[in-house]
Order: sequence, then C-alpha cells, then structure tokens
Amino acid sequence: MFDADFWSRIPHQLSLLPDRLGGHVFLAFSSLLAGVLISIPLGIFCSRRPKAERGAVTIANVIQTIPGMALLAIMVFAFQRTGMLPAWVALVLYSILPILRNTIAGMKTVDPGCIEAADGIGLNRWQKLRIVELPLAAPTILAGVRTASAWVVGAATLAYPVGATSLGDYIFAGLQTSNSAALMVGCVCSAALALLLDMLLGGLEVASKKRSRMWAFGSIAGMAAIAVSPLLLRAMHQEKTITPVPEMVAAEAFQQDKPYVIGGKPFTEQYILIDHLREVLQEENRETEVKAGLGSNVVLQSLKRGEIDCYVDYSGTLWANEMERSDNVSSAEMMIDIGTHLKEQGILTLGPLGFRNDYVFAMRKEQADEMGIRSIADLVPHANELTAACEIEFWSRPEWKNVQTEYGLQFGKTKSMDAALMYGALSRGEADVIVAYRTDGRLGSGEFVELEDPRFVLPPYDAVLLVSERLAKDRAAIDKLRKMVNTISTPEMRKANGMVDLQEKSVAEAAATLDPPVN
Repeated sequence: MFDADFWSRIPHQLSLLPDRLGGHVFLAFSSLLAGVLISIPLGIFCSRRPKAERGAVTIANVIQTIPGMALLAIMVFAFQRTGMLPAWVALVLYSILPILRNTIAGMKTVDPGCIEAADGIGLNRWQKLRIVELPLAAPTILAGVRTASAWVVGAATLAYPVGATSLGDYIFAGLQTSNSAALMVGCVCSAALALLLDMLLGGLEVASKKRSRMWAFGSIAGMAAIAVSPLLLRAMHQEKTITPVPEMVAAEAFQQDKPYVIGGKPFTEQYILIDHLREVLQEENRETEVKAGLGSNVVLQSLKRGEIDCYVDYSGTLWANEMERSDNVSSAEMMIDIGTHLKEQGILTLGPLGFRNDYVFAMRKEQADEMGIRSIADLVPHANELTAACEIEFWSRPEWKNVQTEYGLQFGKTKSMDAALMYGALSRGEADVIVAYRTDGRLGSGEFVELEDPRFVLPPYDAVLLVSERLAKDRAAIDKLRKMVNTISTPEMRKANGMVDLQEKSVAEAAATLDPPVN
C-alpha cells in the first residue's frame, strides 16, 4: 500500500487540502456553534419544566436515530437544493442531543445550598443563572459540547454526496477511484481535526472547573487557529503556484460572474469525465469548480436549479427516471425525445460523447461456464439459488422491474453495495451475479463475463453532455464542449476506467488519454 506510487500522490492530495479542510471546518464549527446557541437555552428552559424536557429530549433522540445519509437526503428534499445549506442544517440537528441532555443534567446537579445562598443575598433569577447556576453546570455542559463536536466532525465527511465540500471528498473519491493516498489524507485529517477540537474543548472544560483564564484563553486561541488554518494553507499554496499571466491572454480572458460548476455522480467514470470537462473549459480560460459524488436525481435537479452548469448523464437514466418512460425505442429516437424534454426544462443537450455505459449482468467466468450461463435468460432456472449484488439505486429502478417482468427473474438473495466493492465480492464468492456498467475497466480483466440481454430489455445508456442555461449563453465555451461529441469510444472509456480501477493510475492520467476535442 505505501509504495513509491502512494507517496508520489500525496503532494497532489495535499494541494486540495485548503478548500476541503476549509469546507469541513466551516461546516463543523458553524453547526456546532448553532447547536450550542439552540441547545443551551433550550436545556435551561427544560431543566425547570419536566414536560418540556420529555418532549425536547424525545424529539432530539428521534433525530439522532436517523442515519446520517438519510438525514442529509431529507434536508436536500426539504430545501430543494444541494450544497452547504442542507448539510449544515443536518449537522446542527445532529449536535443538539448531547448538548441539550448535558445542559439539563448540569442544571439539575447544581447544589441546592448554592441556590439558597444566592436567594439569601438577594440575587434575582437572571443573576442566579449567570453567577451561580451556569458556572457550576459549565463542566457538564462542555462535556456535552465535546461529544457533539466528535459527532459533527465525523458526520461532516458525509456531506460530499450532497455537494458540500469537506474532507469527505477525499474519502468518497478515494474509495470510488481506488486511490489509497486520498483515503489516507482524508482519514488522517478528519481524525486529527476531531482530536484537536476535542482536546481544545477539554481545555475549556478544565478552565471552567479551575476558573482559569489562562486555560480558557489557550483553548479559544487554539480553536481560532484551526478556524483560520485553511486560509493560511490556501495563501501558502497560491504563493507557490502563482504564475505570471501573459498580458494578451489576460486581456482576452472571458469575464465570468462566477466559476462554472461541473457536476458528477459517484463512480470512477464520472470522476474522469469531470476532469476531462474541466480541462476543456480551462482551455477557453473559464474558471471551474467541481461538485462530484451526487446521486442521479440530485445532480439533474442541481442542473435545473443552476447549482451546477454541466455534467455527463446517460440516456437510459434520463429516459427511465426523468421522463418515466419504459418503452423500448432506438438510441436516435431516445436522444431526440430527451433533448426536447430537457429543453423545456431549460437544459441544453449538446449530444452523445460516443460511448455507451449500459447496465450489464456479469458473473465469474469460471462459474458461468460451469453452469452454462451465457445470457440473462439462462440465469432464470438458477436464480433462486444465486446471490446478486448491485448499487442500491438499481434495485428500485424501472430497468430492474422490467427485467423481472420480461424474464421472470427472481434471485434468492440480493445485496446492495458500492460499485467499487462489487467485483471483490464477486471474486470472493460473496455474490454470484453483479449488475455492472459496460465501460467498467474491471469487466475487461478476463475474470468476469458479461451476460447477454437477448430480449433487449435494458435500454441503451449513451453518455450525454448536458449544460445549464447560464453556460449555454457562453458561445465560445459551448463551441469547445460541442467538439467533445462523438470523440470517446466505449473501448477508450473502458480503458480509461481500467487505468484507475486496475492500474491505480490517477484520474488526471486517465482523463488525459481521452481524445481531446479537435481545435
């Protein structure tokens, strides 16, 4: 794992750290602060009112039982947008329970004798709270804030699939592209951030117990240093990479109000295409940003709302999910109908890139030969004894329902797992059949065999380049992107995917092999 290639990738991953750490720090710190501002006053209120306490703690407990990814998805649908806002709200909700519970506990454990003494010297209710109760309850309350900080910093890594930048970018992208360097940087940095924040909050807890201004000042100064660290890292990185811009190029540069955002889904091919699109737009001196790892529905809705400006989707996905069509038509007819439908939604379809990434059923070659299985139809007599694995999205898609209806296919057991893990499960015998992508480089390894679809139930999945209304108005950029149409063949895309998945090359190296648009 830690070979020369691993260490050679580390500098590139560290160059991405300022933006990703900055996003993570902003999410964690701001959501934790909001959680404190909500939970401590609520905890003080509930500590004196048993019915309010039961209601508030029950609601906070229910929120805490919702899985992180599910809560993020709920926020996306609630706010009808991706990015920082839904991730931030989800993290605020996650932070409430430990702070609320510890605030209530801390207020209830204040010595009654201290309250009586405060009454004896004539303190009113607010003076008692400020001078007596809160200082005595502070260590318990801060213990709850420490717990919440660990939860929030960890949960912030899950913000990646909804388009919020965080250290989770390293982890999700590293998993999808088999990039151990990215995984390592993401895990180490997120763990270090959680430990540092916990240590500094522990310092505040000690300060509250000892009434020490020095401990308090040191802890607050440490948290401030973490908060500004992404800015310092960004300044250092820019100082190293800045290059003089020729006067003519600078004069001709296109004036953008904001960078074009390139979106993508969470698998290797999409990361490669994102990098390819970024390079093409940068050739026209266009500034770009990336929002990768978005779900099929999320990425299209983001394009409609103008949160992203371009991405590559697949005709079969648009046909089934967006248009809710299940009829079988030719690729040409499908492209015409899709283009017309999306135009009404304010989306420009530039055309197919030239390759198809259809769903395919695959097995280990040895097992398929032994059972005499060459097609989906051949699977049917054996299916109830076999285990099938695929990404969770497929099992709820119309394509799977159509396969079940047309072939009468019913597996004995189905599993849902990440696409990057399916092939390992198939190799180890943990699955007998997987539903893969035609351009996946691992299908060309010789270990696996694709099963034919003799009834043509699975629709064609031509890769299609989609752009927003804003980008469509940029004629020079659109002309450049149009030159990508029909330039990438299915074997070329499979080879590029294989470079990342099998040869452990970088996404940038794989993207560089794709034919550039002709000038």
